[in-house]
Amino acid sequence: MRTPIGVCAGTVLLVVLVLAVLGPIVWSSRASQADVAAMLQGPSSDHWAGTDNLGRDIAARVLVATRLSIELALLATAITVTAGLVLGAAGVLVGRRVARAVSAGVNIAVAFPALLLALFFAVIFGVGAQGGVLAIGLAGAPAFARLTQTLVAGIEQRDFVAAARIAGIGRVRVLVRHILPNIAEALVVNAAIGAGGALLAFAGLSFLGLGVQAPDYDWGRLLGEGLAGIYDQPIAALAPAVAVIIAGLALNLFGEALAKGFGLTTPRLKMGRPTPPPVHGAPAADGAVLDVADLVVTLPGPIQPVRGIDFSVGRGESVGIVGESGSGKSTTALAVARLLAEPARVEATRLSFLGNDLLTGSDRTHRRLLGTGLGVVFQDPMTSLNPTRRVGGQLAEVARQHDGLSRRSALALAVEKLRAVRVPAAERRARQYPHEFSGGMRQRAMIGMGLMGRPALIVADEPTTALDVTVQRQVLDLLGSIQREDGVALLLISHDVAVVQQVCDRVLVMYAGRIVEELPAAELAVGARHPYTRALMAAAPDMDTDRDQPLACIPGRAPGPEELPEGCAFAPRCSRASDVCRQEDPPLESDGPGRRTACWHPVIAPSIVDMETAGQGHE
Repeated sequence: MRTPIGVCAGTVLLVVLVLAVLGPIVWSSRASQADVAAMLQGPSSDHWAGTDNLGRDIAARVLVATRLSIELALLATAITVTAGLVLGAAGVLVGRRVARAVSAGVNIAVAFPALLLALFFAVIFGVGAQGGVLAIGLAGAPAFARLTQTLVAGIEQRDFVAAARIAGIGRVRVLVRHILPNIAEALVVNAAIGAGGALLAFAGLSFLGLGVQAPDYDWGRLLGEGLAGIYDQPIAALAPAVAVIIAGLALNLFGEALAKGFGLTTPRLKMGRPTPPPVHGAPAADGAVLDVADLVVTLPGPIQPVRGIDFSVGRGESVGIVGESGSGKSTTALAVARLLAEPARVEATRLSFLGNDLLTGSDRTHRRLLGTGLGVVFQDPMTSLNPTRRVGGQLAEVARQHDGLSRRSALALAVEKLRAVRVPAAERRARQYPHEFSGGMRQRAMIGMGLMGRPALIVADEPTTALDVTVQRQVLDLLGSIQREDGVALLLISHDVAVVQQVCDRVLVMYAGRIVEELPAAELAVGARHPYTRALMAAAPDMDTDRDQPLACIPGRAPGPEELPEGCAFAPRCSRASDVCRQEDPPLESDGPGRRTACWHPVIAPSIVDMETAGQGHE
């Protein structure tokens, strides 16, 4: 509103809306008063826009028609927005297969001009104001749905949406509370611009005789009536035409002003429903909080980024998963948390959490269990928290959703958890937005969110990657203290073997979608037997590293899941590889208490592999 366009558009639009309210009240009698003696008169002091064929004042009729014209345009816009939101958010509300079918239908509809669609729907719904509203509203829905699809797709992949799903929040609530607030600005802007288009389109329908019917009239109908005598009395047609142009421009320019104000070139609703309290199961018979056997994740192709993973996490235990980027660490965590949607397919011989089988039962039951029993800390806290909501409200949502707490009680609990994760001035911080937090503070808030549901297991996926060393140490110490004090199990995913060695009790080393070695964290430095694990340790510099020598690195690169070689996936990079390694993939077998190795030629020497074994090179 500080720009000339914004001021002018806002002022004109306000005048139009005031006329829409006052027009029928002030000028209705004058607009309907027939005067046979004054038929078809030109402009005068009494009738500045002249009179029609019944002697009625044209200017008064234009003013009175403002209400119906604006009402019909806004109703059509409401239909466009509602239908567009439902179609565009189908991927969130329904299954992927139905969403793909809806998307295909939207793409086909967008290929047709909106005017043709409006005429098509007008024929279907019939002549009249009601049919015209439906026709214009549905004709604009495909374009709005396409916009919504694009915006939703950009937000749906954010970590804070995944966190909401982990918390067991339903599809509608995820859409309304977490996705729509982040795309609301763009939708509002396009709805405002679309209202101007709907006004023009409806005037066109009425002009053609398909819209408003007698005795009612809008600007389009008045334009059609005045066009018959345009050569004798052009003001009769120009007056409603000018009204259409002014109102249409006001709506469009106001939308453009909104776009500039929001910083856009072309996204708040609140609703929800409570869910029953969570159901906690007992731990598995062997005391494992999480028990996974033969976990396989398959993508179209088929491609398998995770191939036959077996592991378990005991109560209060800290387990690390390490490996290069692309080794399947995060995919494994998402599969365990049931966050991989179609077309990904998750299969396993056994997948249990707190003694509950996650391969059977309803999705609602799984959401309730995982929403409170499993906490996830994602890599980038800025994308893990919803930028449009206050931090305290985001933490409180877990308690309100699962424990049925009131708003006040849930916020109090959120403040308590922020204090527990050492956020200073927790009460004040709870009222702030994520952008007002530093990187370390945001990560602490994410950990606090994971603690809202009294979790038995925290999955930390690269929780310190974006943090400096000092803050990284603080976050790791915080996770360690929570684990010790509350008896919470920890599954730490990282590419930094030094971090995992310091924090975890046991380490799983992944390469090309498989676990290639499992061993106690204390033995990483001297007891690793797989050449890949030893190469990772050799490539991690420490205070004793010779700075005059090139840094060690593993030659070559890790294969993608779509290009796995025959035999052992690490064979092309391994100096110990033989013909059997290139022909057969070694099984993961036990080779001591708490140890497993998948290698045909494991290293037995109790010392870090030398540079020749690890491979040399420069990055």
